[in-house]
Amino acid sequence: MNAPELHALQQRMAAAVMRPLTRNEQMRRRDDDNRSLADEASSFIKPNDRLSSFERLEIYNRQYWFRVFSSFDEDFPGLKSIVGTRKFERLMRAYLEAHPSRSFTLRNLGSSLPAWLRDNPKYTQPRTAEAIAMADLEWAHIEAFDSERRQPLTTEEIALLDDLSLLSLQPYVKLVEAPAAVDDALIAVRDASQGAGAQASNAVGIHLVRRTRSRKLVPGQIYLAVHRHEDSVYYKRLAREDYLLLRAFEDGANLGEAIEAAFANSTLSESDRAAHIQSSFHYLMQMGWLCTPLATEPR
Repeated sequence: MNAPELHALQQRMAAAVMRPLTRNEQMRRRDDDNRSLADEASSFIKPNDRLSSFERLEIYNRQYWFRVFSSFDEDFPGLKSIVGTRKFERLMRAYLEAHPSRSFTLRNLGSSLPAWLRDNPKYTQPRTAEAIAMADLEWAHIEAFDSERRQPLTTEEIALLDDLSLLSLQPYVKLVEAPAAVDDALIAVRDASQGAGAQASNAVGIHLVRRTRSRKLVPGQIYLAVHRHEDSVYYKRLAREDYLLLRAFEDGANLGEAIEAAFANSTLSESDRAAHIQSSFHYLMQMGWLCTPLATEPR
C-alpha cells in the first residue's frame, strides 16, 4: 500500500469512527448517502470468530463518542445544571454533530458553543440568557487556564501613557457579562461534583472561596474578569466601568477612547471618575493584566 492509498484508508476509517451514533448509542447502519456501513466496514476490517467487521468498527465508533460526550460533560457542568440533564444531552448531541472535534486536543471541543447557543435558543429555552452566560463563563475558564502570558507593562511604561496609547489585555484574561451570578453557581456546582469524587475537568478546578455558594442563580447583572494566577483560575467581579474599560482595550480603543467608553452612562460623578481610574490602573498594574499590543493585532 502506497502513501496516498494509506491516507485514503485513514480518512475512511476516521469518517466511520466519527460518524454520530444513533439515539440508542449504536453505530448507524447507513451513511448520509444511504450506503451500507456494514459493506464499508468489511472493505477494510476483517471479522473474527466472535465479531463481524461492522461490530468491530462499532466498538471504536462508540468509544470515540463516549469519550467526546464525557469531555463535553466535564467541561460544562454549569450549563447542565441550568438546562437539566435531559435537555443537556439533546443539546450536547446536536452541538457535537454541528461542531465535531477538529483538533488534536479535546480542550477545544466547546470553542463554538456560546455562539452556537445564541443561534439555537430552542435547546435552552426558557433559560436561554442564563445558559449562554454560563457557557461564556465555562469557555472563558478553559481559555484562561492555558492561554499565553505576555510581558506586562512596567510601572515606568504606565507612567508614560497618554490618551493615544494603545494597550492590550493579557490573553489569559477573559471578560464575561452575565444577567445572574453564574460565577457563584458554577463554583457551587463544581464544588459539589468534586466533593462527590468526580474527576477534574479538561480545564482545571475553580479556586474555591470561603463563603458559601448557592447553585441557584441569583438574578442581577454582573461583570467578570476570568484570569489565571499560579496555575489556578479565578473569577474577579468588576465594576461596570472597569469592565467597559477593559472591553474597550480588547476592541482596540486607545486609552482616551477606553476611558470615555468606561464612563458612558455611568452613575459615578465627574469628581469621582479620576480617582476611580487611578484606582483601577493601580489594580491592573498589580495584577499585570495590561501589556503592549502585538504588531500583528488588528486595530
